[in-house]
Amino acid sequence: MKITFMGAGSTVFAKNVLGDVMNTESLRESEIALYDIDPKRLAESKLLIEAINARINEGRAKISCFCGVENRREALKGADFVVNAIQVGGYDPCTIIDFEIPKKYGLRQTIADTLGIGGIMRALRTIPVLESFARDMEEVCPDALFLNYTNPMAMLTGFMTRYTGVNTVGLCHSVQVCSEYLLKKLGMEDKLEGRVEKIAGINHMAWLLEIRDRDGNDLYPEIRRRAAIRNETESHHDMVRYEYIRRLGYYCTESSEHNAEYNCFFIKNRYPELIEKYNIPLDEYPRRCVNQIEDWKKKQKNLTDPEMTDHKRTREYASYIMEAVVTNKPFKIGGNVLNRGLIENLDPDACVEVPCMVDGSGVNPTRVGKLPVQLAAMNMTNINCQLLTIDAAVTRKRERIYQAAMLEPHTAAELSIDDIVKMVDELIEAHGDYMPKYH
Repeated sequence: MKITFMGAGSTVFAKNVLGDVMNTESLRESEIALYDIDPKRLAESKLLIEAINARINEGRAKISCFCGVENRREALKGADFVVNAIQVGGYDPCTIIDFEIPKKYGLRQTIADTLGIGGIMRALRTIPVLESFARDMEEVCPDALFLNYTNPMAMLTGFMTRYTGVNTVGLCHSVQVCSEYLLKKLGMEDKLEGRVEKIAGINHMAWLLEIRDRDGNDLYPEIRRRAAIRNETESHHDMVRYEYIRRLGYYCTESSEHNAEYNCFFIKNRYPELIEKYNIPLDEYPRRCVNQIEDWKKKQKNLTDPEMTDHKRTREYASYIMEAVVTNKPFKIGGNVLNRGLIENLDPDACVEVPCMVDGSGVNPTRVGKLPVQLAAMNMTNINCQLLTIDAAVTRKRERIYQAAMLEPHTAAELSIDDIVKMVDELIEAHGDYMPKYH
């Protein structure tokens, strides 16, 4: 079996996914192809992955490296699984551009990798690269399963599922920890074991629709009570999502720093006091990038040390999906897939996040039915922007980018149409060759 890791220069994430593979009996003897366009980062990842292979896997995996566009097809050739973790443009210059230019127009962001003007730009510079991956895959590994971890998840996975022949599922880190995190923070740890939950919606805004204890009792009444008290009595890092519980009735999967910028409610120049009230970390992603860069400078000096090369299987879905496909042992995930009626009151072209059963036949999404109307409405404010952004990438029409930004909830709440157009034009120019030409 062959696993190709695209964006293998993301060394820490590659370690987690491929270390998980080496901790899975049915996957230990895989052929692993590492691919990146940065030779230095690729070499570092190769050193670490080989050291992990030797330490925990008796060298049973076969590891090879491929650098540069000219070697991409060879990296993909014959792959059974392709893991995607690329970031086009990186922190410098593209993430900096995504934050600093909007800030000139009074548009402030927290993460900017999923929605907002930053998410739009990230999608527009990434989709052309994924399209080139897809064309290669259609020829050299047409039966491979593409596991997409790159954000903006809904836009990228939505493009792959609608406009390529590649079998694709989008994977996030937040579904599997959503209810556990909520219950622990509310002092309800005794309800963790044996709980039953139902989660569906869109990536980073999928809803915890149901949660029951082992005896079938509905936990939401107590969750709502405790969440309201906590938001009233203390400042904490999850205030936005607790406000969702209060106003919409339900908790969602991704963090409050993310969800603060997916709507028109919390980051408002007219009401600057909301930033402190809801403890919103503006410019959070650039801060994380700077800290991660500094942390990596320390870690890269010790890539073969025992601390770096030891690995226990994580909760990332990738290895469990591969194992389920290879062994035909079913495993349930929260996957991002094309809607087509899975959630009835969301657009059929939307990329939705729903329960999926994985086995030897692949990834099989389940039908959810209708979301509560207020939750579907929240999702659609994001989906409108996502669909327009995908259309912009496909048609190369600049007006579609304007329209995506005009209908993006946070951007629309802060800026005039004229300023939105000016900002988009400035962002496109600043990104230069990282984006294709738009007419």
